[in-house]
Amino acid sequence: MCSLKKYPVFEFYEQNLQRIKENHEFRTVKNIAQDGKYIIKENKRLLNLSSNDYLGISADPDIKENFLTSYKGKIQNPSARLLTGTSPIYSELEDIVACLTKKERALLFNSGYHANVGIYSSLLTKDDVVFADKLNHASIIDGIRLSGAKLIPFNHADYFDLEIKLEKYRKTGKNSIICSESLFSMDGDFARIEELVRLKEKYNSILIIDEAHAFGVFEGGYSRNISGVDLVMGTFGKAAGSYGAFAAGNSVLIEYLINFARSFIFSTSLPEISVAFSKYVLENYLSKGVLQKKLFEITNYAHEILADYKILGNSYIIPLILGENSAAENFSQRLIENGFYILPIRYPTVKRNSARIRISLNPLITKDEIDDLYKVIAG
Repeated sequence: MCSLKKYPVFEFYEQNLQRIKENHEFRTVKNIAQDGKYIIKENKRLLNLSSNDYLGISADPDIKENFLTSYKGKIQNPSARLLTGTSPIYSELEDIVACLTKKERALLFNSGYHANVGIYSSLLTKDDVVFADKLNHASIIDGIRLSGAKLIPFNHADYFDLEIKLEKYRKTGKNSIICSESLFSMDGDFARIEELVRLKEKYNSILIIDEAHAFGVFEGGYSRNISGVDLVMGTFGKAAGSYGAFAAGNSVLIEYLINFARSFIFSTSLPEISVAFSKYVLENYLSKGVLQKKLFEITNYAHEILADYKILGNSYIIPLILGENSAAENFSQRLIENGFYILPIRYPTVKRNSARIRISLNPLITKDEIDDLYKVIAG
């Protein structure tokens, strides 16, 4: 790496970096390679338990080879979607998503972050109010901040608290949005969609559900009955093993996003090959249920083995709370030294004193590997 001249103007940034290093909050990009269900790091082969590839799609070389053998399209359409950065396969994938989610229309975005920022910054104005679960993803919060709407956070998955705040603040906004993830990525627990639907109807609000960590894993593609949900955001970069995201919902909302979501309007479109691969996976793997069944089997087994530990949720995302950032770092390092690639999740990603390791499962993980992991954790 080149050595650059130091400038006084950089001192603020250097001091801030030093501060987060001392607080065990410093992040780095890892120099790793993937080999199936393993990570190669410093010539060491580690079982990958930190991926969002919940069905093992991206780790399966046969899936990639079968797709590439049949794919005859472009690599990229280098333009915005509203110009020339599109082709029939984009609309075909949107139609499949709309059908899966039982919504009128769907719209592709470049990532879940692009989707959430575009959704909230365009659908909300400074005259509106939005009620958001306190553990919602940063992209949701950033979209809300860009909109200027009044943000009312409610306690995580506490719908009694939500109703108190709806009663108090709903009338302060012209329009109202209630938003929640369906499966929370840091705690591994689920929202109660039916209760959110009840409240959005009672208080004349729009309900938006983020399915990023659930889409594709459950029967029908989504985690719960979402018939009463007005807009669903999902990603292809997790269970589908691909890249990109979508919003699916009422035609009016989708047309509004096309015309007002800046992250959609002003972005070069998704690579066509990524769109084609997402379509291929949805048609050939997510609809079969085989990988999902294996995932739930290993998930149930892991929860049985780890029953002595306080686990927040009951999903394939299994967090073990350790407290201080340094404790999570040290625990992660011990796991890595014993062959398991499980990274620490620290403040400010999670609340202070709730740093954790997060075990992410997929169908390629075996019961023997879970047994070996337990021995290291318990040791």
